[in-house]
Amino acid sequence: MQPPLNRERQECASSSTQTPGIGPLLKRFVQDDEAKGRGGLAVMFGLLIVVAFVLLPTLPSNAQKKSGLPGARPVINAAEFSSIQAALDAVPKVGGIVKLPAGEFEISKPLVLTTEDTWLQGAGAATHIKNVNEEGQPALIVQHPKGAKAPRAEWLWRVKLSDFRITGNKKSGHGIHANRINEIFIQGVTVSYNGGDGILLNYCYEDPRVSDCLITYNAKTGLDLLGCHDIVVSASQFEENMDALHCFDGFNLCMTGNCLDDHLGDGVVIENTYGSVVSGNMIEECKGRAIVLDRNCYGNTLSANVIAHDGGGVDLVDAHGCAVSANTFTLMSTDAVRVGPNSGRITITGNNFCNSFIGAGSVKRRVDDLAAAGLTLESTKDVAVSGNIFASVKPKALELRGDASKNILFSNNVLVDVESDHAKLKDSTVSDVLSVEGEAASGPPARK
Repeated sequence: MQPPLNRERQECASSSTQTPGIGPLLKRFVQDDEAKGRGGLAVMFGLLIVVAFVLLPTLPSNAQKKSGLPGARPVINAAEFSSIQAALDAVPKVGGIVKLPAGEFEISKPLVLTTEDTWLQGAGAATHIKNVNEEGQPALIVQHPKGAKAPRAEWLWRVKLSDFRITGNKKSGHGIHANRINEIFIQGVTVSYNGGDGILLNYCYEDPRVSDCLITYNAKTGLDLLGCHDIVVSASQFEENMDALHCFDGFNLCMTGNCLDDHLGDGVVIENTYGSVVSGNMIEECKGRAIVLDRNCYGNTLSANVIAHDGGGVDLVDAHGCAVSANTFTLMSTDAVRVGPNSGRITITGNNFCNSFIGAGSVKRRVDDLAAAGLTLESTKDVAVSGNIFASVKPKALELRGDASKNILFSNNVLVDVESDHAKLKDSTVSDVLSVEGEAASGPPARK
């Protein structure tokens, strides 16, 4: 009969053979142990080897953790660097993600991002980049390492800026200056109090997008689009910049669903740009004009905007082949729509020109705040004015200025409580105009 210890050794050795390569090794230790009379030392040592061989392959190694998804690039956490610029410099040429932590970060010279396929992401308004430079320098520059000298074939592509706040001062430059970046995407960024433009996109030609941004209190233009193409500006708020938005020398602006308020100059200024739409925006209390088309604009549509309490409404300085439709012009100080001598081939349809009348002979605004303007045609030609309502506007529903305007169709319009020059039109067609007396308006109704 075998001693109990020897039986246990053999059972252990037998069971260990179920793990390939372990059984023979442990059996040899047991045999050596018996031959040399060392008791259970070899068995204990053998058991440790079995455990190691069985368990270690199931544990993740450091190499496995580091390798991860093939092709994945590490996220660059700016909190681990001495400065934001150092984190930007760590982005490889092929691009990557730089995450900015919450905090206020003062800078005295521009941050410069020079790689494409890169995403600079903050922690919302909690990430505050404060530009204290007083020499006209911007807070953030995005451009090729060669700057403006980079040939077109080397312009950068696909840079995203999101979820941080940039502020400056009266003597600083632009908030964000992007130079020749194709498919730039700016989202959820707050840009305020800069001495230049809030955001300048300089020849960011292909598909620039700006959405969900807050652009306020900048000394110059809130969003300045120069030489851009296929542009989307959506769901952003502009307040108390000099002008809200410029789009010069570009193509195909789609500006929808934005809120513009309290600008010191004009709202939207579009020059030398075609094939664009400005629709579904609220533009209120600009000291200047709400929308301006100038310098060879053509093929643009201005539709379904609320244009309220501005110094002027839509001013077609130099525009052809454009439509002004379904807008509401309320409480305009002067010229809700003006078509100038250098403009023509314009349709003005389905708009409402009104004051603050709310029915029952009452107006919502104070009696001394009843300014409401209509349509002005100034030495122009080839204009269709149809299906509009002009109610209680001054000085006239249609005012003619300068030399006689020609080839004007004025039809199917409703005129309430207004004077109008439409009967003075020459070489034109006037038909189906309904003119009615309005209710006498009093001040706002007493509150109950």
